[in-house]
Amino acid sequence: MDALFPLSHWTWWVAGVLLVMLEVVLPGTFLLWLGVSAGVVGVMVYFAPDLSPAIQFTLFAALALAAILLSRRYLQKHRTAEQAALSARGAHYIGRVVTVEDAIDGGAGKVRVEDTVWRAQGADAAAGARVKITGITGATFQVEPVEST
Repeated sequence: MDALFPLSHWTWWVAGVLLVMLEVVLPGTFLLWLGVSAGVVGVMVYFAPDLSPAIQFTLFAALALAAILLSRRYLQKHRTAEQAALSARGAHYIGRVVTVEDAIDGGAGKVRVEDTVWRAQGADAAAGARVKITGITGATFQVEPVEST
């Protein structure tokens, strides 16, 4: 195999650059860490050119796995407020009074929020009644009746 496809430091560096370039085109950060790992293996092969291909691929796999796991842990801990807000897109509706679209019967129904109909849980209410959004779980609003004055 070495005669057909020699594994030198250049091979690893070219592979690393290609993987990083693919990262620009494809979404996510997966290929970035594979590219960085290939570059690191290239540096190791530069300083220790007698490493066998099996050791080189093992080092690449170990570095790639470690880089991916560490980056996922870091990115999950350091999400921005904007990213967190995207995950909780319905949270800004809490406190708003909305209209029941499909009667809430047995604790479940639907409410209209702007131009969208959402699932709702709460005390029974007839269609057309006004309810206040008190919370959200997944894509289901928790609602309570609004006292008419």
